Amino acid sequence: MIAIELRPYQVDLINKIRLSLKSGHRSIVSVLGCGGGKSVIQGTIAASANRKGNRVLFLVHRRELCEQIRHTFDICGTTALTDVCMVQTASRHIDTIQRPEIIITDEAHHSTANTYRKIYNAFPDALLLGFTATPIRLNRGGLGEVYTDLITSVSTRWLIDHNYLAPYRYYSVQLADTSGLHVRAGEFNQSEVAALMQSGDIYGKTVKQWERFAQGKKTIVYCSSVEASVNTALEFKAAGYTAASLDGATNTDIRERTVEAFRRGEITVLCNCELFGEGFDVPDCECTVLLRPTMSLTLYIQQSMRSMRYQPGKTAIIIDHVGNAYRHGLPDDPREWTLEPKQKQETAVKIRECKNCFAVFPPTAEKCPFCGMPITHEKRCENRKVQDVDLVELKRQDDIRAAKYGDLKAETWADVEEIRQARGYKIQWAIRYAVGHGIAVPSKYGYMRRIIGI
Repeated sequence: MIAIELRPYQVDLINKIRLSLKSGHRSIVSVLGCGGGKSVIQGTIAASANRKGNRVLFLVHRRELCEQIRHTFDICGTTALTDVCMVQTASRHIDTIQRPEIIITDEAHHSTANTYRKIYNAFPDALLLGFTATPIRLNRGGLGEVYTDLITSVSTRWLIDHNYLAPYRYYSVQLADTSGLHVRAGEFNQSEVAALMQSGDIYGKTVKQWERFAQGKKTIVYCSSVEASVNTALEFKAAGYTAASLDGATNTDIRERTVEAFRRGEITVLCNCELFGEGFDVPDCECTVLLRPTMSLTLYIQQSMRSMRYQPGKTAIIIDHVGNAYRHGLPDDPREWTLEPKQKQETAVKIRECKNCFAVFPPTAEKCPFCGMPITHEKRCENRKVQDVDLVELKRQDDIRAAKYGDLKAETWADVEEIRQARGYKIQWAIRYAVGHGIAVPSKYGYMRRIIGI
């Protein structure tokens, strides 16, 4: 007997899946935001199938999630007819798996990977049910390669408004300029990211900004490399806070003990590399710190929302040091989902940042919802000039470089970049200047042009 009372929207999603099955679909992916309770829905479906004598294979892609899932499934009433298995293990030992009538895939945006397809192909008669918060692939491939129907549930905004997720405050205090990073296979070059974020200055500033926005709050920090994770944890410890670092190579026993200590509140700051994104559940985590830039909307959503599990009176804090919000928008922005491949031309992300408190919020606000600072709107015109150029204090080396061009007379993008770096301007200035003077802007800054609206 099911021991968990489903929320109305969870019941509605299960009913939508049933209708899709009745209409003839045998491979269905369902979309529900992070924290919406996908594991309870999955457990309910598996338990219902078990009661009818049907075997279920549940695929999970991380070892640390298996026990968490098994516990939830036990509460939902699943039996020995449900096998919870890591996809890597299942793909290596397909011959030992008893034939399932239903295959349920957690984090189904991975479904097009070869390891998953090997399993699906081995059991062609099984119903495929996938669940994800973001039904897209980083390489732009569509999930229509695996699924024939896509079902959506309530939005992240709805979950917040109805007290199923915590409200949040989002702060963007950029510590490193990611504009020069190269992109490979749809993601930033990880060796370049690691080199960029590997700085004692960045570690120290991370702690100072955390003290400013989230001091004492239970925090998960997402780092770009193992070394950066270790050093960030050391910086927090040096400042007097309890902190730890974990990564995929950490001994299993140490990892489990550390996570439990974090859950109990014995560790305040948990730094990690490539862990604690999809499915990791610590309801009283209050803050996430993003130190890894990513082109993946899925990774961004999973990491940024890890602190948004609901608790009465809780407001989650998200501190973004790498500009991910400018690439992907805010966690609860409305998004259109499809089984088709992503288009290369994407809609510009529209967000606004408070110049006073660094909070990030939707562009429709007339004042900062957090500190009350009024929003000032810049007037735009065709012949807009760079403002406050005369107020910039230059070092001697800067004076020499600037003299080469006179009154900012650059002829190529390389000239513009030399001026920008000499004077310490942001990349946005270089783009605006180049566009205003008819100088071609490299294509890799196309996303930035859309963000700043030129």
